[in-house]
Amino acid sequence: MSAATGLQTATVKHPDAMAPVVSLVDELRDLVRSGGRDDLDARLGMVRARLTDPRVRMVVVGEPGAGMSTLVNSMVGTPVSATDGKPSVPVIVEYGRTPTATLVKSDPRGRIERVPVDPLDPGPALISLGVVRAEFAEPSPLLADGLVVMDAPGATTHDKAAWSMIAAADVVLYATDSAAELTPAQLDYLRRVERVCPSVVCVLTKIDRNPHWSLTQRRNRVLLDEAGLNFAVAPVSAVLHRQAGETRDPRRDIESGVPQLIDHLREFVVARADSVAVTAAVRDIALVTDQLTVTLRAEADTLRDPRRRAEITQRLAAARTEADQLRQRTATWQVTLVDGSAELGADIEHDLRHRLRSLVREAEAEISRIDPARKWADFATELDARICEAVEENFVMAHYRAVELSEQVAAKFPPDNRTPPLPELRLTNPGEVLEPVQPLEPLESAKAGVGQQFLSALRGSYGGILMVGLATSLLGMSLVNWYSAGAGVLLGVNALWDDRRNRKQRRQAEAKVAVARLADDVIFQVGKESRNRLRTLQRVLRDHYTEIAAEVSRTAEEALRAAEETGLRYGDHRELRLTEIDAGLRTVAALRARAEKLAY
Repeated sequence: MSAATGLQTATVKHPDAMAPVVSLVDELRDLVRSGGRDDLDARLGMVRARLTDPRVRMVVVGEPGAGMSTLVNSMVGTPVSATDGKPSVPVIVEYGRTPTATLVKSDPRGRIERVPVDPLDPGPALISLGVVRAEFAEPSPLLADGLVVMDAPGATTHDKAAWSMIAAADVVLYATDSAAELTPAQLDYLRRVERVCPSVVCVLTKIDRNPHWSLTQRRNRVLLDEAGLNFAVAPVSAVLHRQAGETRDPRRDIESGVPQLIDHLREFVVARADSVAVTAAVRDIALVTDQLTVTLRAEADTLRDPRRRAEITQRLAAARTEADQLRQRTATWQVTLVDGSAELGADIEHDLRHRLRSLVREAEAEISRIDPARKWADFATELDARICEAVEENFVMAHYRAVELSEQVAAKFPPDNRTPPLPELRLTNPGEVLEPVQPLEPLESAKAGVGQQFLSALRGSYGGILMVGLATSLLGMSLVNWYSAGAGVLLGVNALWDDRRNRKQRRQAEAKVAVARLADDVIFQVGKESRNRLRTLQRVLRDHYTEIAAEVSRTAEEALRAAEETGLRYGDHRELRLTEIDAGLRTVAALRARAEKLAY
């Protein structure tokens, strides 16, 4: 039944197929509860919720700005998810005969309240404080097939909410902009998603804006294969799909790729919902049983050798000390990362300015030797090539310095923790970064024409004739004579020469100003790209080492707690506890074997 509307929807997962797996999950939950593993119990609770829900839960995630909400609206057929920078909260859309919208709000005391709002314009209500999520019911054919669509906020906001939705999902759509291939950080994120929900589809969005999306699709396919991720890559355009619906143009609808994506979901997700759900559940059961087995065997080893109990406790106490030191190192490595990133950014900018300043000086020296008006186009082409080379070398330097920074941060941690795959700082095509930069400006004071040169010579010769002619007229000679004519010729040639020299100097000055402006534009554009890539690097390193610090600390604390409780609880009853542990290990192994037999 639909929780929002109370109407019957399609049953995709058959209860008879789910019942054996649900039974296994319930038995395993009893074991983890008796062992005090609330974290594993919570995970199995999500697994049971997925299995008992007869519908298929599909969550859409991705980087902010990748078009997740637009994709959800396009697939559902109505604007249920906020776009254009409006407030973003998790959105759940399921089938209903009539459109409805409900906001789930939480007050400061944690009490939940469900508030109906206008399904056609829920935006203003989303601005109110305390909104946890928005629930919609829509008469969409896709939802009628048994799908529940969930729109998770971007990866950089509401991260806990996004991962909770991924953990509860049967299939994940990862939206990424078709303008660029997957980055190492995105591939690492997809690996984490795949460990939680193995059924993933990578969706290339905004193909209407990027004519070369097919190249990105092929490149992403290669990157996913190299990362060991067997995901489908589906190119779509939500804009084309909406336009096709407005104009009833089936050809444009096919070009949008949305019908193909929906067919893929129906064929490989909805039609195979039983196998997908069971396979994912068996995988979760295997992970939980592995963790239980490790915990029980560690406790058994401690009980079987009392002489080693003090040694193990001492070793675990050392692990706690190491964890405390690791927490203390957290401040150290964060300072190293922040200071190193700031220093790296300053060095990258200084290196770029130094390279461009050298180019500007060389260009000015060359302009001073020649007349720039003669081969200005060739000069501009050569200067562009040298700028591209300088920018590429600057990013190469940035990449190697980034590797050094990563090694400096890694040195603050134990040597067995590997560094993460770093985002590529080197440029494969500097022209893409320099594309917004305006080309070298044309020279306004170009070479003078024949008419202008003739007028300049005429003005000079007129002055010579008049000056010498007046002087010779005192001797009784005419105004125009051999002497005044010769003076006119000489002064005319001199005026023509001075005019040419002055024009050349103006062109040289304009050329130097144009080169300086071009260098400023390059520094502005390249500096922005450098800062963006450096921030991405900093986020990757921060997230990686924060996770390592938390994981090591949590593991050490849990292991020490278990050992201490074992010594206190079973001091004189080791044999009884060993019998219980052996029985528990056999039970866990049997549960795993039964689960593997159920896998499709």
